[in-house]
Amino acid sequence: MLDPASGEAVDVPAQQGVDRQAIHAEMEQARVVFHQLVGHATAVDLRRASDGTRWNNEQLLFHMLFGYMVVRRLVFVVRLFGRLPAGVSRVFAKLLDFGTALFDVVNYYGSCGGARVFANGRMVAEFDRVVASLHRRLDADSEKDLQLGMHCPVRWDPFFEDFMTLAQMYHFATQHFEFHQNQLTLGQQSPR
Repeated sequence: MLDPASGEAVDVPAQQGVDRQAIHAEMEQARVVFHQLVGHATAVDLRRASDGTRWNNEQLLFHMLFGYMVVRRLVFVVRLFGRLPAGVSRVFAKLLDFGTALFDVVNYYGSCGGARVFANGRMVAEFDRVVASLHRRLDADSEKDLQLGMHCPVRWDPFFEDFMTLAQMYHFATQHFEFHQNQLTLGQQSPR
């Protein structure tokens, strides 16, 4: 693993193994919750504004799915940058942070459009496919792979840390999901 401060390789003691079962369990729990949220949501619920975002509930549900879709791609990026000197990912993360305003626009409108493309029934099926893919990928990753890491654009999401390992990236998807789950207003009156 690379030391995030120095960029030099450091040995990772064997006892720091990743708890794959915990990551599998949290992804599976999110999958079950997603089924419940979408399955119990009425058309009125889906159109209702969420709490603390500009999205309605349907758009926010897609954004929760999108977090897992992004992680499915990020695991390859972390594997790549994790094999390069830490300075390379540090520069890459700074460039991405510089483009935060554009990212915010794409992130917002992408979730608006995604909710239209993946209407609620398709969202559930896609969530199942993405999580199944992440389960398979996690099982295939070696302990050494899971310790690979890179610098991340911390301005893009409150759960991005300056330096994250591949194992932390898998966990990020569920952190993102749980945070936004609390902003849903399903079965409630619209927020004020």
